[in-house]
Amino acid sequence: MRNYLYLFFLIAFLSCQEKDSGKEELQKKPIVSTLYKPEKDLGELFKVIQMAGIYEDSKTFVDADPKKDPKEIVKSYNELKDKDRFDLKKFVKQNFTEPIIQEGKGEIDQNEDLKTHLINHWDYLKRDPDIVRNRSTLIPLPNAYIVPGGRFREIYYWDSYFTIIGLAASGRWDLVDGMTDNFAHLIDQIGFIPNGNRTYYLSRSQPPFFSSIVALKIKGKGIESGLVYRSQLEKEYQFWMDGANELSDSNQSVQHTVRMEGGEILNRYWDKSDQPRPESFREDVLLAEKVEDKAKLYRNLRSAAESGWDFSTRWFKGDEFESIATTEIIPVDLNCLLYHLESTLADIYAFQGIDKMAEKYLKAADARKEAILKYCWNEEKQYFADYNYVNGKVSDKLTLAGSFPLYYNISDPIQALAQSKAINTKLLRPNGLLTTETTSGQQWDAPNGWAPLQWITIKGLENYKFNSLATDIKNRWMSVNQKVYENTGKMMEKYNVSDSTLVAGGGEYPTQDGFGWTNGVYLGLKLNFSEY
Repeated sequence: MRNYLYLFFLIAFLSCQEKDSGKEELQKKPIVSTLYKPEKDLGELFKVIQMAGIYEDSKTFVDADPKKDPKEIVKSYNELKDKDRFDLKKFVKQNFTEPIIQEGKGEIDQNEDLKTHLINHWDYLKRDPDIVRNRSTLIPLPNAYIVPGGRFREIYYWDSYFTIIGLAASGRWDLVDGMTDNFAHLIDQIGFIPNGNRTYYLSRSQPPFFSSIVALKIKGKGIESGLVYRSQLEKEYQFWMDGANELSDSNQSVQHTVRMEGGEILNRYWDKSDQPRPESFREDVLLAEKVEDKAKLYRNLRSAAESGWDFSTRWFKGDEFESIATTEIIPVDLNCLLYHLESTLADIYAFQGIDKMAEKYLKAADARKEAILKYCWNEEKQYFADYNYVNGKVSDKLTLAGSFPLYYNISDPIQALAQSKAINTKLLRPNGLLTTETTSGQQWDAPNGWAPLQWITIKGLENYKFNSLATDIKNRWMSVNQKVYENTGKMMEKYNVSDSTLVAGGGEYPTQDGFGWTNGVYLGLKLNFSEY
């Protein structure tokens, strides 16, 4: 019996040692270059498989692991493809391991209220620290993390901020710490935080909420907890500002940076690739059949994906999807986020007594705030909106992106009052707030409502003491969450805020359940959590 116990503890010890060793390995050296990149490693075979529509969801194939060296699979395909009765679908099944979609639990414990269910549900959405698997598109992370759920089997950058709000509200600081460290790890390894931890997301980021995550930690655990991320905050800022020193009157935009008419520098979403997205390859190629400049279309699709609003008429020049022009737009929300990043760096340097650097970032934040107020306030419509730097006009599209100047205390009180009136009269519906006024079939348009934008708006309104409207929105949103949960046993990625008897729709995939940021926002609202 003693021998068995000894063997058991030895195996457990060695297992822990292996995990610790793997974690140290991840932290020490870059491994992204060695990972599987299907669009590159499979070449023409990748295009053949994706265009064949073997999977209803194009993301399924890029999440599938090759069972052997991709070079061997390509060689085998070339030898077999012209033979009689060659079955591409069968070939794929034989050579790739399909990912597992984890559905929501779908059952309700009658003795468990929604708050308790969601607190307990974190462990269901939790993934343990990753190990390096070279035949996988998953970029391994050294600490445990929360995934959104459904087809989203990896972390997503801006999703995680709203998930972290719920984790902090429910006391799961172990996961808050681990996920923050994971993002710092990605910045150190890659130079920025990608859209998600997959190799096919390495050409872009997502809305830069890292400074807001650090600020949340500072609020919960003290200023010292945020100081350790100073270098990563700097690197994040450098990523978004890369190319700014190349701007001039004749060279108005470089990567994420844009020189405005008055000489100010603001930012846009910009993906460094102009090829179809691997995870939506077939959809992008078919859409590109409608346009002459395919590379431009692909860049704009990818850049909209970087915004997180994929897709919305917010980015369209006309009524059609192919009119998308993301890279021509100065997004009001992106620039508010970068204002917060600059302000956070200024605060950290000031606390450390490094006055020269504190002054540098404070000056940058003040200049950006002034530029946001100058370019992103629609005086005629009386609300905050995006700015098209190509035609030199502020947008007349009312969207919930206009809530960000309130969330980050950029708006003056008179503008905030006007913004609150626009929200109340034009975007408020029985179950919460519309994302935009336009019904287009795109998922980031009416009639859909999304948890992160409800949070941003509710808290933004509270910042300016519009508490009655904020509470009304909060109650409507939490009510539809509760109602759908009682009917289905699930929390959803998005909701139809106009009619709770209808499901939300639009987009490139079915509505997902799980769901990380919805759970986080509900808990944050339920527990009256304050992130600042």
